[in-house]
Amino acid sequence: MTDIQNTHVAVLVGSLRAGSVNRKIAEILRDEAPAGVTLDIVDGLDQIPFYNEDIDGADAPATAVALRDRVASADRVLAVTPEYNGTMPAVLNNAIDWLSRPYGAGAIVGKPFGVLGATPTPYGGKWAHGDTARSAGIAGAVVVEDVTVSQSAIDVDPTTDAEVRAKLFAALARLAEFTPTVTAA
Repeated sequence: MTDIQNTHVAVLVGSLRAGSVNRKIAEILRDEAPAGVTLDIVDGLDQIPFYNEDIDGADAPATAVALRDRVASADRVLAVTPEYNGTMPAVLNNAIDWLSRPYGAGAIVGKPFGVLGATPTPYGGKWAHGDTARSAGIAGAVVVEDVTVSQSAIDVDPTTDAEVRAKLFAALARLAEFTPTVTAA
């Protein structure tokens, strides 16, 4: 564990809908974050073109450059996402694609990464969360396994239920406190 003072977390929300439960979760975490932890919800994911190596490089789209800069300046990355058709939303996958480049040196490389969220299915988004974690790990992030929270939003409102909120804040604290293991080469 590490001291969480001045820990900056970039938050990628997988739902674009203004009234999204996952957006509300991200806002609650941001507004009630533990002392020393600042969450920055990265808006504008819908404005980033689909990743295409032909448009990447010195003249990459400004929206993609802004995404990379915001994540590069963060200490941690948190994806808060629902599940779409059994996997992560395309907008989140696209953001991870942009963050993974240039290969081996992208803005997400080496960043502790967690994923959580809610979806109105019995599975609570576990497939989307697993796919997001796998994709981020392949992109070079350090996936913090015990940060994943997949919550069904069928019978409970995850924004007001005390037990669910406790799980979400505990996951955020684990992400903020996580220290990657450094191994000698």
